[in-house]
Amino acid sequence: MAQVIREALRQEVTGEPGAATSGPPGSAGAGRKRTPVREQRAVLRPNLHGLETAITSQWKTKEKPSVIRFADDFVILHSERDQLLKAKHIAEAWLRDLGLTLQPSKTRIAHTLHRQDDEPPGFKFLGFSVRQYPVGKTHTGKTSHGQPLGFKTLIQPSKEAVKTHLQQTAQLIRTHRAVSQETLIAHLNPLFRGWAKYYSTMVAKDTFHRVDSVVYQMLRRWAKRRHPRQAMRWIVIKYWHTDQGTWAFRTTDGKTLVKHAYTPIRRHVKVQGTRSPYDGDWPYWATRLGRHPALPTRVASLLKRQRGTCVWCRHHFKDEDLREVDHIRPTSQGGTETGDNLQLLHRHCHDVKTAHDRAASVPLTRTASPRSRMRGQLARPVLQTSDNGDVVA
Repeated sequence: MAQVIREALRQEVTGEPGAATSGPPGSAGAGRKRTPVREQRAVLRPNLHGLETAITSQWKTKEKPSVIRFADDFVILHSERDQLLKAKHIAEAWLRDLGLTLQPSKTRIAHTLHRQDDEPPGFKFLGFSVRQYPVGKTHTGKTSHGQPLGFKTLIQPSKEAVKTHLQQTAQLIRTHRAVSQETLIAHLNPLFRGWAKYYSTMVAKDTFHRVDSVVYQMLRRWAKRRHPRQAMRWIVIKYWHTDQGTWAFRTTDGKTLVKHAYTPIRRHVKVQGTRSPYDGDWPYWATRLGRHPALPTRVASLLKRQRGTCVWCRHHFKDEDLREVDHIRPTSQGGTETGDNLQLLHRHCHDVKTAHDRAASVPLTRTASPRSRMRGQLARPVLQTSDNGDVVA
């Protein structure tokens, strides 16, 4: 559990109300001027440095609790309630020396799987809802030794975070009732992209679809207010057009409102313990980040898109490999220089692919078998015989 939360916090994100009141990109308060309360929080954040060590140093065995802290929000995880109470007293004593106390309304002890002491299972942290659900043997999580646990851990956007996001969206639409559709899209797109990106590493696809459904109802009301005497069919045809096979809030010149569900769900992969950005391993870091000082931007972005593998042979790139950028559709056949027509190949794979493209572009005047066509070679001509049995050349 602690490892899963730590991996989630390795993203370059800002916090949201979980145990306190900061917010992720696109949540209420993001991009606004700091209030005196926020200024005070910004001053107090550095003072919590060392809280983890103060708690874990009181245990001499391997059963020490796991402490995850982000700014002034923290979570303590342990399998025994008595040990959690001990960790809580240590944290209260450590904070008391700084003149701080835990806020009772945001401090609770709960089990992640079962309901205890009228406390619902799970907890909320940085806008995420962390909870474990009992499942069968086909969906259960497993230990590092492959033993089934009987439950599955799901980290999802919290209901409070979704409600706050929808309230901010409604307020933004309400304050832009008189602007054009293009202007409204320009204001909503950054909000939607930031919020969806924040939750894109967790179990959030169903939440994205539900949010898109509510946003659609808000936009229908916005459009109906602009044309109160028009039928809803006329309004939908005016403001919604097909995009990627689905209806989208889109202008006639192509400006489209992004949907939360367009954001792909990609799990965060923990950085290997022995890796360093300065170790010269360009295949690893370019694949992970999409950029590397020793590589052209185009090559690094292709490495990230292809997840470090050659499209032709499906093998991973190594440090000593020779690589070349290839046009999926050759320029001699009308291919373009855009990113969607480029791919990264090994040099020897590029030679094979180029030979295949050239052979496919040559018109065949003799019969060729499918296998020989794939190899870029022509089959032997089929010879016909005359009525006398002679071979016709």
